[in-house]
Amino acid sequence: MRWDRSHQSPDVDDRRGAGGGFGGGGAGLGLLLPLLGRFGWKGILIGLVILGIFHFAGDCGGPATEQRGAASRGSGAGADELSRFVGYVLDDNQAHWAREFEREGKQYKRARLVIFEDGVDSSCGTASSAVGPFYCPLDQQVYIDLSFYRLLQSRFGAPGDFAQAYVIAHEVGHHVQNLHDKLGRGGGSGRESIATELQADCLAGAWAHDAEKRKLLEAGDLDEGMTAAAAVGDDAIQRQTEGQVRPETWTHGSSEQRKRAFRKGYEGGTLEACGL
Repeated sequence: MRWDRSHQSPDVDDRRGAGGGFGGGGAGLGLLLPLLGRFGWKGILIGLVILGIFHFAGDCGGPATEQRGAASRGSGAGADELSRFVGYVLDDNQAHWAREFEREGKQYKRARLVIFEDGVDSSCGTASSAVGPFYCPLDQQVYIDLSFYRLLQSRFGAPGDFAQAYVIAHEVGHHVQNLHDKLGRGGGSGRESIATELQADCLAGAWAHDAEKRKLLEAGDLDEGMTAAAAVGDDAIQRQTEGQVRPETWTHGSSEQRKRAFRKGYEGGTLEACGL
């Protein structure tokens, strides 16, 4: 993906090093269960998977603990470039949606992005890195621990900068839903949750459509986005972690559904194409 490496977003709040009260051992399941009702969208099922990797690693030591520590400590030039990249993707998404809202005669309200490590306080509650990237409608902020991208590549097999961009675009999609009063505050049925997640995937695809028109996409970028969408499908995660697929427990949609939603937005390129 082509982007301005000198870009500095005014809407990024970098809280790395501020501490979130979780230490290096991983959060307990008791923390994550209350979050299910409050967040309820992208990241919770992934969070349970990551918890399985890191919680036991924290108890027993070993390579997974070392991997997490290395990811969390990343504050050198590479991490700085990654923070600039997510800031650029955030701003580019928001510029796109501001234009779309203006086309509808509406005003877009910008979201902010919080970069954290280990844990963070949000208006939706306290969360550990195990929750994964999430959007909080109560403070209209996206939250991400950049070490998630290491897992996206190594654990879920979705490398590439556009796979990373897809994650941010999906969460900004939740913000767009929130501004349209289409985002529930938690709870809801599994079917409602899946519809919400698929619509956010569609909105991510609509941004990708616009980014391609502006020559930001490079060869292979669309495939990276599709791979990332498939990697976080409920069925793909269940096969990898449980060895079986249980559709009745899904909250985000299957790999095929998520790819199809992303492509629908990419081909349509508008709010209307995604049902807004």
